[in-house]
Amino acid sequence: MKLKFCGIRRDQDIEYVNITRPDYIGFVFAPSRRYISPDEAAELSLKIRPEIKKAGVFVNETPENILNTAAKAKLDIIQLHGDEDGEFIKSLRYRTDCEIWKAVRVRDSGDIQRADMMNADKLLLDSFSQSQYGGTGKTADWEIIKQTPVKTPFFIAGGLNEHNILSAVSELSPFGLDISGGIETEGTKDLNKMKKIIDLLERNDY
Repeated sequence: MKLKFCGIRRDQDIEYVNITRPDYIGFVFAPSRRYISPDEAAELSLKIRPEIKKAGVFVNETPENILNTAAKAKLDIIQLHGDEDGEFIKSLRYRTDCEIWKAVRVRDSGDIQRADMMNADKLLLDSFSQSQYGGTGKTADWEIIKQTPVKTPFFIAGGLNEHNILSAVSELSPFGLDISGGIETEGTKDLNKMKKIIDLLERNDY
């Protein structure tokens, strides 16, 4: 089971990540309370353990800005959270060695099926919101996900925390979990919550 802690934006967050050692971390470059600038991400990237992969979250950004930010922040993954389609992903592939992940705001099976055909390296199945492209803190519709065959390895996102991650793993069999608000207290990353997530997964052999 792979684990991603998203919304990393402070030196202290990097300290916590280096202690807990998730497989991936995420920098949010889209408008959000967790936004971080490319320059700030580049500074933090120098301090993170080398085995931890770095993803950058983008929403309806131009390919040029995505690629420039990926190079500056030394990203391993480009995570697309907007209305990007298969052609957009294809165009990026010719210009970067980064993995490309596509987030899906799940309303119905069709949303997942369309994304599954985009040839992304991974999918990220998130809750649907009319007004937000992510970071809602709401749980995705697990029933739809369970009923939809998916060929692309996928992460589950949206409203995950220490109380529901084991259910998410056992019911959905994802490639990984993407957690942000569930490891925060009053809007900032909480080391104890991060440790609890790691401990729960390890004790249950995930």
